[in-house]
Amino acid sequence: MKRLLILGGGTAGTMMVNKLRPVLDEQEWQITLIDEFETHYYQPGFLFIPFGIYNKQDVIKPKRDFYPPGVDVIMSKIDVIEPKKNRVKLADGKIISYDYLIIATGSKVHPAETEGMAGDGWYKNIFDFYTIEGALALRNFLKYWEGGKMVLNIVEMPIKCPVAPLEFVFLADWWFTEQGIRDKVEIEYVTPLPGAFTKPIASKFLGQFLEKKNVHIVSDFGTGRVDSANNKIISFDDKEINYDLLVTIPTNMGSDLIERSDMGDDLNFIPTDPNTLQSKEYENIFVIGDATDLPSSKAGSVAHFEADVLFENFQRAIDGRPLKKAFDGHANCFIESGFGKGILIDFNYDVEPLPGKFPLPGVGPFSLLEETRMNHWGKMTFRWVYWNLLLKGAELPIEAQMTMAGKKRQ
Repeated sequence: MKRLLILGGGTAGTMMVNKLRPVLDEQEWQITLIDEFETHYYQPGFLFIPFGIYNKQDVIKPKRDFYPPGVDVIMSKIDVIEPKKNRVKLADGKIISYDYLIIATGSKVHPAETEGMAGDGWYKNIFDFYTIEGALALRNFLKYWEGGKMVLNIVEMPIKCPVAPLEFVFLADWWFTEQGIRDKVEIEYVTPLPGAFTKPIASKFLGQFLEKKNVHIVSDFGTGRVDSANNKIISFDDKEINYDLLVTIPTNMGSDLIERSDMGDDLNFIPTDPNTLQSKEYENIFVIGDATDLPSSKAGSVAHFEADVLFENFQRAIDGRPLKKAFDGHANCFIESGFGKGILIDFNYDVEPLPGKFPLPGVGPFSLLEETRMNHWGKMTFRWVYWNLLLKGAELPIEAQMTMAGKKRQ
């Protein structure tokens, strides 16, 4: 019997096990999934918790609810991957061998990577919102905050969901307006990028939105350390920015497991073919989601499009067929902009976000690079789609490859 091992039971790992189990004969294939934690988090929902739109119960469910029958699920910490021996070693010393391996171990924030960030100010007036703990702590802080200077700081790229920091300041503008204290809050958006976003057209468009909402942007800021005693962030070239409240997106890194296994780069992301999703070093290993070193966005939509490509490429691999270079870096992101409106962007490795209609040319119902109420509802209904369709590997009416249909060339 052949053995497929999937490491990680989050978004990407769950989609892959749901797609592959029905097409791999149970008499010929044993599928094993290993994950350390029992709880599945809807991570896009963390953004809404600080503003009281979602609560903790809205973003958590048991992981086992989404795994199909016929899969051996092991809840355990993994000590190390031994790719040259085609096996992994669990924390208790147990050895699990494989013929093929799919790595979907994700990424997480590491505040301790920045000097002073995780010190005395952590969860007092310094918060992240990329973890459930950070989002809940920030919600409790905002309930009683009476105003001052709020700094949203991205330490370095890449990060999960690159639009989430923008969404946070857009929602903060709405929230403080609703609380009647917007005139008492100064909002500053501090980024290592040269503008509001990674792509020029979208960067200009979103930068104008920041200006419209009276959010000051500080670009090209490389965060070197945090002086929590004096409420300052300090760049590598000694520029200083004061804050009363610091909302930070700390350094994002791949799993410590990847470092222990000597399989990743300096940030523990695995060198991966950008089009086939095969490991650059091992033919029988594939990588998906945030665990890759791909130049695409680290977002749920990207993992979804990758899953469609990997589903076909895995079958081609086991049948001895050439892999398709089919993944084009496609990303599709709703951006909550506050006051019941949203923006939608759709892009890939080569084509940046453009205006137009999506998914039907001339019809929509969603508008690209435009603020509309329909885009807001697209964002809010995605939670249902995520729990009921996406995780279960269902076919969605959006192709893995980006299309120019409906887009207006600039």
